[in-house]
Amino acid sequence: MDAKTGEMGGCPMGHGDGGVRALLGRTNRDWWPEMLATEILNPNGATNPYGEEFNYAEAFNALDYDALKADLKALMTDSQPWWPADYGHYGPFFIRMAWHAAGTYRTADGRGGANSGQQRFAPLDSWPDNGNLDKARRLLWPIKQKYGKNISWADLFILAGNVAIEDMGGPVFGFGGGRADVFEPERDIYWGSEDKWVNQGVQTRIAPEHGMHELEGPLAAIQMGLIYVNPEGPGGNPDPLLSARDMKATFERMAMNHEETVALTAGGHTFGKAHGNGDPSTLGHAPAGSDLVAQGFGWVSGEEHGGIGEHTVTSGIEGSWVNTPTQWSENYFRLLLDYEYELVKSPAGAQQWQPINQREEDMAPAAWDPNKKVPTMMTTADMALKVDPEFRVISEKFRNDHEAFKDAFARAWFKLTHRDMGPKARYLGPEVPAEDLIWQDPVPAGTMPSDAEVAAVKAKIADSGLTVSQLIKTAWASASTYRKSDHRGGANGARVALEPQRNWEVNEPDMLAKVIDTLNGLRGNMSLADAIVLGGVVGLEKAGAAGVPFTGGRGDATQDQTDAESFAVMEPEADAFRNYVGKKKLAVKTEEMMLDRASLLGLSVPEMVVLIGGLRVLGANHGERGHGHFTNRSGQLTNDFFVNLLDMTNVWKSVEGSDDQEYVATDRAEGKERWRATRADLIFGSNSELRAICEVYAEKGGQERFVTDFVKAWTKVMNADRFDLPQNKQSNTPVGVAEPALAE
Repeated sequence: MDAKTGEMGGCPMGHGDGGVRALLGRTNRDWWPEMLATEILNPNGATNPYGEEFNYAEAFNALDYDALKADLKALMTDSQPWWPADYGHYGPFFIRMAWHAAGTYRTADGRGGANSGQQRFAPLDSWPDNGNLDKARRLLWPIKQKYGKNISWADLFILAGNVAIEDMGGPVFGFGGGRADVFEPERDIYWGSEDKWVNQGVQTRIAPEHGMHELEGPLAAIQMGLIYVNPEGPGGNPDPLLSARDMKATFERMAMNHEETVALTAGGHTFGKAHGNGDPSTLGHAPAGSDLVAQGFGWVSGEEHGGIGEHTVTSGIEGSWVNTPTQWSENYFRLLLDYEYELVKSPAGAQQWQPINQREEDMAPAAWDPNKKVPTMMTTADMALKVDPEFRVISEKFRNDHEAFKDAFARAWFKLTHRDMGPKARYLGPEVPAEDLIWQDPVPAGTMPSDAEVAAVKAKIADSGLTVSQLIKTAWASASTYRKSDHRGGANGARVALEPQRNWEVNEPDMLAKVIDTLNGLRGNMSLADAIVLGGVVGLEKAGAAGVPFTGGRGDATQDQTDAESFAVMEPEADAFRNYVGKKKLAVKTEEMMLDRASLLGLSVPEMVVLIGGLRVLGANHGERGHGHFTNRSGQLTNDFFVNLLDMTNVWKSVEGSDDQEYVATDRAEGKERWRATRADLIFGSNSELRAICEVYAEKGGQERFVTDFVKAWTKVMNADRFDLPQNKQSNTPVGVAEPALAE
């Protein structure tokens, strides 16, 4: 972060530094200083009222799914006086709620999305772009109360959106349950460093004169407090071409191509209306800053009529996009493309576009008087689909082929609302589509090898001439791609042998190819994915560990089942576990990147410490780099890293010209060089919390505990993506909390 400007630089795709940047960005307490500090009661991580033994998958499978959907359908037209439904139908409201629950997902670090129901908590519950969605969630409360633990809020948000689309005649591709709730904000997500929301004059995160590469990684939204883009245009500038640029940037970072972007925008705006028929200056605080008597409601209007119904102000834009706002239709593209538009202002002062000389039959019914006709409107973001040449071609295609539009919208909506759930093996319920989609990272079912097969392949690997270092590096390269944020990556599928992973610099492509070729020649009927993990077991046992667990059954993906572009954003720019730093200068410190990588792996602090200490002595450093290899027994699983790091006879100094990236230790008495290290090594002796754990492994008797703890943490990483294993079923463990895996 620049001390003068407050701006943060860095890789445009972020590559998983969202957790690190969360430490540098603004917190809930920055926005709402009076917020109750409940985290003081959770020093060891989030708690869950259902208890540690609760299994959400089991609870969901016991759900009366048809009854739940029937209740949701009935709710769509059960208008409540405290928040009446536009046109007598809540469907568009619930579509927006589901969309915004899912739409925070970003590909760079897999964070955000609907997977844990974060829309219930600050800051998301109080983002300007989520205005009045607190009412949608309260409308769902009687249904959540009725079905209790059998349906999570996270699943209910998305299912309500699906039922809304169905009830208005729209296309739905399917639904998969399995999103387990958390019960506090996920604090490892960086939402941005700005100190103003989108409606307070903050500019777009892309400078007008520059391209979309300037959007700070890992962010996806264009302005603070937005899900996607400012509907009035970048920074409020009603320029459709600049809006198109912003849309392309942000939707790409949320895993959508340009055709999916057009389909989602048009399909979503086929329903409902925007709200700006009132005075926005009378609105009260967002939910996180509202009064006690509001009971969690936000944006309470001070106008005499209460600011509800006809007088609601949300975005400030007023009107519906089409003349049939509660029915799926072909009208969006017809109205967008057939009419010329002029820039006008809503009653709330927002800039929007109105058709010129609109025919009465193309006007929309007034939301509160079906006998009254009012003009439709388009936002600047909608006009982008008409004005931008690439978007225009797609819009014309969908206008001329409605079936193609229906299919594209249904698939894009399914992707939007399921992208962060991970592999299809995690999906629950009767409406899971049979089709495998490439963005689900499909892996063919594996076969469980027999004990005899495992023993035979182990013996062959042990006699193959592959070194401990090679076996450990390859297994780690395969499994450590896993990230708990969106459950992508991991050893299952053996994608480390496919593009793009096989050519990532951090994976040492030449060495990796040699190991993969050797394992392919030895594995027989065993999957390559299993053989890679089994090779790690052989490496550990050669290094002195005994009885390292191995559970087979992984499958092997093909290149055709692998979206190389989607995986490319997961390439590490730094990996402290392998003491690797790429050529690009990082905006954050390597030890901070280390914490983020450990967080995405679901590791606790002790697990991170023990893994790095073990990987160092096993020779897992990138490119045979000797830094942090504090041992004279290379390839043996010893506690030497900790013992020698904490040796008080060392004197450490920065290597001149290394910009504090390389250090040398000399003997205090004789001045002879002993060791070389990086920041990702010395932080374990410098930071008091990390040092405290290192001391446990360095003290007398620490060797045995170290080996036991290393094997447990290693096995956890190797099996992190095995959703078929009991310990990885959808449990009650919050997404942001690492389960302990060390010795009792």
